[in-house]
Amino acid sequence: MKQRTILNAAALLLVAQSVGFASSASAASMKPLKVFILAGQSNMQGQGIVTMKDDNGQEKPGTLTSMLKDPAKAPLLKGWVNAKGEWNEKREDVWVWDVNEFGNRHGILAFGYGWNLGDRQWFGPEMQFGHVMGKQFDNQVLIIKTAWGGRDLYKDFRPPSSGGTVGPFYKEMISTVKMVLGDLKTQFPDYAGGGYKIEGFVWWHGWNDFCSPDKGTPEYEKNLINLINDVRKDLNVPKLPVVIGEFTGPWGHDCKEAPAVTIRKAQKAVAERPEFAKTVTFVETHDFVRPEKESPTGEGYHEFKNGETYFLLGDAFGKAMLKLITK
Repeated sequence: MKQRTILNAAALLLVAQSVGFASSASAASMKPLKVFILAGQSNMQGQGIVTMKDDNGQEKPGTLTSMLKDPAKAPLLKGWVNAKGEWNEKREDVWVWDVNEFGNRHGILAFGYGWNLGDRQWFGPEMQFGHVMGKQFDNQVLIIKTAWGGRDLYKDFRPPSSGGTVGPFYKEMISTVKMVLGDLKTQFPDYAGGGYKIEGFVWWHGWNDFCSPDKGTPEYEKNLINLINDVRKDLNVPKLPVVIGEFTGPWGHDCKEAPAVTIRKAQKAVAERPEFAKTVTFVETHDFVRPEKESPTGEGYHEFKNGETYFLLGDAFGKAMLKLITK
């Protein structure tokens, strides 16, 4: 009889514990989603490479797989692999809704939200950005990434306040965010109805305006100011925190291409405007660019598709965003 009493007590304790766990999980799921918008062109789409072989079947330098073999770099990826060294990069507590010119994809954070949607060979800044946010918050995190290759700010993303025809990709960016947030249960069946809060906007962009030195380059500062103000207005978040990622391409700190230098200076100047104090920040990224010989490809306009570069970008964007939203 005494033994049965002990067993019953143990069973009750387990039930009480499971109820407590369920209540805790339910409470967490009912918290508002932390929503972050990542926008730009092909670089923001995600050109980082997980693995790529050369003609001899050897892993190319600059991929994530090659990083794992480097004792100095492998620790950076400790949150993306398991004890056996196998990829374990997925996060159930971070959702992604991604659109580019090839279609859209949504689900939990994982490889495959890069340039070639669904192909696990590719990833972008959303990966480490998502890990940074997932570790920071008990709330479910949602990243909405709107990035289309070869689109400039002068015309394609042209904000309403700049005058002229509003850019079609500005309009699609805003409509995508509203569509996803207006139908969360359909997009993410595990959504428990806790509402959402748009926490931040990350803009990483510049190549096509650099390629337009007569139009895009000289207007970049004005258009970026208007972009921030118009996004805040159209999403009804007047003080929306904004991270501006420095235009990189193949250049490090010693970039001498005049249009590229102009765009970099414009991006920094926008973040330093008094009206944007404590709500907009500029993130230098030039030190993340690795040489072509240390990278998988020769595509300088995509930072040579270097996996380490894209990891560091996401990490820097995430940490910069946290500084803005936790002040």
